[in-house]
Amino acid sequence: MQKFKSLLVAAGIALVAQNSEAQKLPDNFFMTKLDNGMEVLVIEDASVPLATVEIVVRNGAYTEDAQYNGLSHLYEHMFFKANKALPSQEQFLARVNELGIVFNGTTSDERVNYFFTLSNSKVNEGLEFMNNAIRYPLFLETEMKKENPVVDGEFQRNESNPYFHLFDAMNHRMWGDNYSRKNAIGDHDIILTATPEKMRVIQDKYYWPNNSMLVIAGDVQHTAMFDKVKSIFGDWKPSTFNPFEKWPIPEFKPLEGTTYFTTENDNAKAPFILVGYHGPDTRNDLPATYAADVFSFILGLQSSKFQKALVDGGLAYQAAIGYQTCKYTGPINVQLVPNPMKMKEAYQELQKQISLFDTDDYFTDEQLEMAKNQLAIQDTYSKEKTSDFVHTVTFWWASASINYYTDYVANLKKVTRADIKKYVQQYIKGKPSVTGLLISPQMKAMAKVDSMETLAK
Repeated sequence: MQKFKSLLVAAGIALVAQNSEAQKLPDNFFMTKLDNGMEVLVIEDASVPLATVEIVVRNGAYTEDAQYNGLSHLYEHMFFKANKALPSQEQFLARVNELGIVFNGTTSDERVNYFFTLSNSKVNEGLEFMNNAIRYPLFLETEMKKENPVVDGEFQRNESNPYFHLFDAMNHRMWGDNYSRKNAIGDHDIILTATPEKMRVIQDKYYWPNNSMLVIAGDVQHTAMFDKVKSIFGDWKPSTFNPFEKWPIPEFKPLEGTTYFTTENDNAKAPFILVGYHGPDTRNDLPATYAADVFSFILGLQSSKFQKALVDGGLAYQAAIGYQTCKYTGPINVQLVPNPMKMKEAYQELQKQISLFDTDDYFTDEQLEMAKNQLAIQDTYSKEKTSDFVHTVTFWWASASINYYTDYVANLKKVTRADIKKYVQQYIKGKPSVTGLLISPQMKAMAKVDSMETLAK
C-alpha cells in the first residue's frame, strides 16, 4: 500500500491519506485530490459496461444576487455548447454522437452539476470531452441568443402550474431581500437579457478546480482513472481565492411573527394551504437535519395522529410536512389540501396538531423505528442504478459533505424521541412562520373564504 501511495504522489496526485478509512467511505468509493484542489471520486460498479462522468461545482441560486438571478441555470445550458475543442454546436453534437453520450445537467440552490453516461471503453475520451466543456466554453453570442428563450421557456412552463405561484409567493416572504438566493429558476428579464460577459463573470468566480469535484462511476478501475484525470485536469489552474470568502453568502434574515397571504389562480382545482418555517442547516445543526427527515416520515404514515386527524377525519385530502436539507437555512413546509367545505376546521385542526408535535405520545416507538427502517430501505433502493445515485452523492458534497451521504443511514438510526422533540421546539412549535392559501375565485365564493387571514381568525 505504501509503495502504491508513493507512486501516486510522485505522479502528482495528492492522495488523501487513508481516505476510505478517514472518511468511512464504502468499499467501492475511492477519493483523492489533485494538486490544483479538485476532488476526484471514483465509484466502482462493474454490473454493466458503462461509466458516468459528472462534474459538480459549488454554484447555484445561493451565489446569485438579484442582478444574476437565473444565470447559474443559463450557464448550465451553455455548458453543452461550443468550446475551444469543438467550436460550433454542430461539432459538439457530432462528438456526442461519436461517443454515444447521453448528457444532462441540473441547477439547484447550492449546486450545479453536469453529467453524461457512455460506454466504459470510451471513458478516457469522455474525460477529455468533459475537460473541454468545463474549462474552455466559448459562450458564443449567437448561441446565447438562441438559448436565453429556451431557459426562459422552462420558467414559463413552471408558471403554467398554479402551485408555482403559491410557492413563489411563499419564497418571497420566507427569504425577503435574499429571495434570489433560493430561486434557482431565475428572473425573466435577467435571463432574456443575459450576455456572454455575464457568463464569464460566473466562470471567473466559481468555475475553478478547487471549487469542483469530478466523479467517475461505473465499470472502471480507480487507479487508472486517477492517472487519467491527473493527465487531463492536472494543469487546470486553481483560483487564488476562496469565492465564498470573497463573495460571502448572506445569512437569511430570521422570520418575525406570523405572516399570512393569499394567492388566487383560476386554474387551481383545489385549495392548498402552505406553512413555512426556517429550519436547520448543515453548517450549524447537523443532528436536527436527521431528526427532521425521520419526523417528516412519521407524519406521513397512515397510522400517524397527523394523518388520522386531518385525512381520516375528513378535513383534508392530503397532509404532509417536508424539510429540505441545505447548507444555508433549510426550509420546513407543512402542506395541506383541505376539504373545500371544511377549510377553516382543517386549518384549526392543523394548528392543533402542530401544537401537539412535541408531546410524549404523539408517535409510538414502533412508528419511530418504522420511519428509520423505511428511510434506510429508500436509501438502499436509490443506489441500485449507479448513473442515477451519483447525482445524490454530488448533491451532498455541495450542501454538506461526502460523509453526510455515506453516514446518512447510521445517523438516522441514532435519532431519538428527544432529538425530534428538540427539533420541533427549536424550529416549528411557536416559531415565526409564513402561511399561504392558494384558491380559485370560484372556490373562494363557494366556500365564502376571503383570505388566509379569514381562515386564521
